[in-house]
Amino acid sequence: MPTSFNQSVIEEFRANGGKVGGPFEGGNLLLLTTTGAKSGTERTTPLGYVRHGDSLLLVGSNLGAPSHPDWYHNLLAHPVVRVELGTQTFQALAVPAEGARRDELFERAVQIAPGYGDYQARTTRTLPVVVLERAEPDDWEGAREVSTLADKLMEVHTWLRGQLRQVKAEVDAHFAACAAHQGPGEPPAPSLGLQIRQRCLAFCQSLEFHHTSEDAHVFPGMARYHPHLADTFDRLRDEHRTVARIQSELVALLAGISIADPQRFRTELDEMSTELNAHLDYEEESILPLLSEVPWPPAPPANTTEESEDGNA
Repeated sequence: MPTSFNQSVIEEFRANGGKVGGPFEGGNLLLLTTTGAKSGTERTTPLGYVRHGDSLLLVGSNLGAPSHPDWYHNLLAHPVVRVELGTQTFQALAVPAEGARRDELFERAVQIAPGYGDYQARTTRTLPVVVLERAEPDDWEGAREVSTLADKLMEVHTWLRGQLRQVKAEVDAHFAACAAHQGPGEPPAPSLGLQIRQRCLAFCQSLEFHHTSEDAHVFPGMARYHPHLADTFDRLRDEHRTVARIQSELVALLAGISIADPQRFRTELDEMSTELNAHLDYEEESILPLLSEVPWPPAPPANTTEESEDGNA
């Protein structure tokens, strides 16, 4: 649970459009909401940040303590996080930097906020530097206005396809770099293992949530009105199980990507890509027309009082 001090900062931040007083007055502050690695419970933490181009950098200083902060362990388990920055709230992919890139970004952070250098001096652990990659629909290829459930489904599918392309591109870059650094006397290859792991994990978790929601809610609801499509829904559920199996095998491979066989890894990834894209194509062809008249977001129930959003983690 957040400390009473953290909670007071969170409440002040939200009440004043991201502005707070006390030790954070005038500084760069955001609220990071992660999902507990073990509990699965959302946790919100006020954190300082450093801008670097279009990205936001977080340093896991933990005030120079010997262990990484809880929020860092959480984002390793659940890479998609929620960020509150000023009056904006958005989702982001949290990717820890590695090797020379981590060192370069940490140097940048220390230039802006020298206190991070002091925290590093207090501990023997290497302070992690996390890059927050904002993931907004406007940035997605083929983004469109969402006004129906069909639009929403296409938005999710577009994000999944884009993430899979990025995973494949980063895997190719990783293995190409490894191959180029195999000669005697060559420096170690730049590591992309953690970056690939985070993106794959985010992709797999989002895909699992998407399929679970379809199986538990979307398909049963549609089947009541379209009983003639029972075979279609059965096929989609079967494909969900196939994709889930390939997913689990890919995640297992990622655990040892630094020593993974490139050919086997690419074969697994290509198999998943082919299966997934065929599944998405079939789903769009078979059920998208049925969702084109369903408004999104759904209208609130009649005669109910709208509840305020619970900001507590």
